[in-house]
Amino acid sequence: MVASFAGTIVDLGGFLLLYANGMAPVGAATASYILGVAIHWIVSSRFVFADRLARPGMARGAQQVLFVLSALAGLAITAGIVWFAGEAEVDPRIGKLVAMGASFLAVWTIRLLFVFRPD
Repeated sequence: MVASFAGTIVDLGGFLLLYANGMAPVGAATASYILGVAIHWIVSSRFVFADRLARPGMARGAQQVLFVLSALAGLAITAGIVWFAGEAEVDPRIGKLVAMGASFLAVWTIRLLFVFRPD
């Protein structure tokens, strides 16, 4: 939960800041999501899944690739929902909140089962 909370604060805070300063909703959602993912990797690999972090070298590199792929899945979910909200004339902030929930469930499951799976 710590990693998710830290990533969520950066993601949502970044989105609100960028959107309030005139960035298009999908662009703001994408940029803030990427920042949140960076924070999430640091926190989850060092604290949440520290006992499941691969050893340095090829195994760690493979784990990082899987982490990035899971992040791209979450980014696609986020951008898609925020885009759809805009097309449906729903406030982008509502779309972002829905996207955060959907993305969290998908990405957490992928990371639990594939990225940080026990050896």
